[in-house]
Amino acid sequence: MSPESSDLFSLCKRRGFIWPSYEIYGGVAGMFDYGPLGCVLKNNIVESWRSLYRDREGFIEIDSETVNPAPVFKASGHIDEFSDLITYCEGCREPFRADHLAKGLHDNPDVLSPKQLEELFKKNGVACPECKGKLGPVEEFNLMFKTTIGPGSSRVGYLRPETAQGIFVNYLNLYRYNREKLPLGVIQTGRGYRNEIAPRQGMIRMREFNMMEVELFVDPDNKDWDRFPMIENEKMTLVPGDGKEMILTVGEAVKKGIIANRVLAYFVYATQQLLISLGIDPERLRFRQHLSDEMAHYAADCWDAEVLLSYGWTEVTGIADRGCWDLSRHAEFSGVDLTHFRRFDEPKEMEIVAVRAKQKELGPKFKDKAKDITKAIESKQPEDIKNNSLKITVHGEDMEIGSEFFEVVNIKEKVSGERVIPHVIEPSYGLDRIFYSILEHAYNYDEKEDYVTLRLKPGVAPVKVGVFPLMDKDGLDTIATSIYEKLRMNGIECYYDTSGAIGRRYARMDEIGTPWCITVDYDTIEDGVGKDTVTIRDRDTKEQRRIRIDDVNRTVADMLRPC
Repeated sequence: MSPESSDLFSLCKRRGFIWPSYEIYGGVAGMFDYGPLGCVLKNNIVESWRSLYRDREGFIEIDSETVNPAPVFKASGHIDEFSDLITYCEGCREPFRADHLAKGLHDNPDVLSPKQLEELFKKNGVACPECKGKLGPVEEFNLMFKTTIGPGSSRVGYLRPETAQGIFVNYLNLYRYNREKLPLGVIQTGRGYRNEIAPRQGMIRMREFNMMEVELFVDPDNKDWDRFPMIENEKMTLVPGDGKEMILTVGEAVKKGIIANRVLAYFVYATQQLLISLGIDPERLRFRQHLSDEMAHYAADCWDAEVLLSYGWTEVTGIADRGCWDLSRHAEFSGVDLTHFRRFDEPKEMEIVAVRAKQKELGPKFKDKAKDITKAIESKQPEDIKNNSLKITVHGEDMEIGSEFFEVVNIKEKVSGERVIPHVIEPSYGLDRIFYSILEHAYNYDEKEDYVTLRLKPGVAPVKVGVFPLMDKDGLDTIATSIYEKLRMNGIECYYDTSGAIGRRYARMDEIGTPWCITVDYDTIEDGVGKDTVTIRDRDTKEQRRIRIDDVNRTVADMLRPC
């Protein structure tokens, strides 16, 4: 049974999964702290994700800075494009996401312009949801948090709205580390920051949030994956751009041109594997293709993993083919070569039309900048020349260079390869949304018994085993403490509890999703068939069986081992 979001948040707060940030000061919308159980569950999700990408796929991991200088986000497009549309109530001055107010009034409010939204509000009599006052004009609002770098500095920086740019600007270091070979897979997890206009959906829309991002650099002419044949007959629920839901195998989706290429399809399915292994209900999971009018202009294809929650279908992961946009932009704005050298099987003699700088003219004019300008000019192609001039960017400065400083030449040379700009496949995971989705899908409420059970997968459950002495005396407590310490020393998260009746202790463990409980009772110490054994109880079936004390660690480890 799916909970009302308020019921689940009440459980999360009471039991130490998540707490509203700064609650003693009234709280801040869109900000939450992870409590003790939440931290463990979150970390277990991250480790499952790492297991997929680092261990199975062989990707490498980095950790980049949270504050980025402005040129990074100028190149990425965030300064100019990373905005939502906002409107204020002219009465109470409450801010609102304009497209959210248009839900139900248009098939896809995200694609409407400010003028179109204003006309839609006027036509349908949309007023302030809080005080019914008149709405003001619709405007763009950039979502990045702005700061300065250094005391008294005029150097502008921004808190990153995604972790991806830290990978892109480190491409050259990563490429060298990988011995200049593709494919090159890189992962990163960390905080992102978006100054959301009016976050009103709990953990679904946060101002400070956790991301698990993957950037896979591939040769643009080889979008394949070695392990694709292993999964091509597996099925997925897809909603292509025409909106018609269908169940297809991974291979069929590629063959029919529904998913753009095999490497993208592979990681769509890998995302399904991960989410289901974490506890997402496969019946409430689908992959929706971005519509043509919501697709980023640089993306060849993009699919969202959507999970059905009490909020409706909610995106938790995006898997995109970003083309060469990211590296092309950072190469243009930094003046640094961010290409891949694709080697030919045999050297070829080729005639190349190239742009070459006239260094004799550049030196006297630009002095110490001449070297960097030369590199920027010679990174251009003849088709980049417009009106006898070239537009270049050197260290974030836009420049227009006249034809007196460059020439187009034909060069015949033997080459062993060619330089290409890698394309990027990006599975980007919203950790907080996945965290909340797992909890909601695990939530089970028995109305008749007034009893809550979180049916968390053992691998992600923050506590694996509850350990109880039936009574806190007669040596039962000594045996239980020994079992608890041995489990804990073997890296198994467990909880020791002596408080209250045994049924109450089971209920507390069921409510936080603990898969098994071990109880030391009087049969453990008395002569008979139960001597030197304990009971182990299953959370979901409520079945109990006796196992030997000496077998506890091995039994629990075996049950935790993935099938």
